[in-house]
Amino acid sequence: MTSFNKKANILSYKGSSHMRQRLILSVLSGKSVKIDEIRKLDDNPGIQEFEVNLIRLLDKITNGTIVELNETGTSVFFQPGLLHGGTVQHECSLQRGVGYYLEVLVMLGLFCKVPLNVTLRCVTNNCLDPSADHILHGFLPCLRKFILDDEDLELKIVKRGMLPHGGGEVKFSCPISKQVRPVQLLDAGMVKRVRGVAYALRVAPSIANRMVDSAKGVLLKFLPDVFITTDQRKGIQSGKSPGFGIHLVAETTQGVFYVAEQMSQPAEAADVSLPEDVGAKAAQRLLRQIYLGGCVDPAAQSVAVLLMALSRNDVSKIMVGPLSNYTISFLRHLREFFGLTFHLEHCVGDDDSEGRGSDKIHMTCVGIGYSNLNKRTI
Repeated sequence: MTSFNKKANILSYKGSSHMRQRLILSVLSGKSVKIDEIRKLDDNPGIQEFEVNLIRLLDKITNGTIVELNETGTSVFFQPGLLHGGTVQHECSLQRGVGYYLEVLVMLGLFCKVPLNVTLRCVTNNCLDPSADHILHGFLPCLRKFILDDEDLELKIVKRGMLPHGGGEVKFSCPISKQVRPVQLLDAGMVKRVRGVAYALRVAPSIANRMVDSAKGVLLKFLPDVFITTDQRKGIQSGKSPGFGIHLVAETTQGVFYVAEQMSQPAEAADVSLPEDVGAKAAQRLLRQIYLGGCVDPAAQSVAVLLMALSRNDVSKIMVGPLSNYTISFLRHLREFFGLTFHLEHCVGDDDSEGRGSDKIHMTCVGIGYSNLNKRTI
């Protein structure tokens, strides 16, 4: 349920769902947000540690942000400040992976006053959120399509860290942009190669090779150009917990990337993960992502939607696979914060008989011409 107080410029919500989307759009639109009844019926009511941690990160990259919590933590008032950026060091909550925080930085980084340079100490790989590898190969290529100068756009994995104790570290830098350009992305192309990395942290090095063999056993049935490297880190670079996983990227002839990953269960979990199962599941997930298709990775749909909405006053059009629930919710929030709607058209191509994957959707909108008012003018 949503209500809008026009005089006070405040959007009111109930419940904890999609809090991250609301905070991102609040910062970009300048509208305050009040969220009530946050998990009020749960055994552990109120805002959680990882959500407080995210608000602290937003406070570090903005100036003048005001946050008010009630005693039980079931009500939050967020008044956004101006996006500043700069050099930031942040200790992330171990309850969520680094993708939970990096997705926010990817969406906000272009609109800061000074270029963003953030060091996050975190869990780099978990089963709930996109990993640092997924952000690097799935989200950043999507972001590059909307900006002219991507020279300083970089994500570096300094240390890897698995659940439960983390110990990972990533460095993310993002340039600033006055405006976002509109795009026309209607042809995803055909998959031409698959690349990947298998990592083994504080376990036997042979586990990485077993994952590689298993994944290649699935993928080589469809494509000859498959190359997967191993990342066997030692000491402090391997984090504080044992674990292993594999990350796969399929690249098309049009420069579209599809990403899939699979990792072992945490050390204290009841189920034991076999390297062969992890490798095979990752390969099957990649085939599923290719089947879903689209001109952006399915997990990065929300990034593409946001940048289309904020682009110059021109038509942007993009082809995507089936919309995720997260993207549908993001479209609703865009309408509430910016008054912008998208035209969605079910795409039926002439090549359906060739088995080119799932049904596609053409998303069209006219950008609002959002300008980076925080950027210095010379």
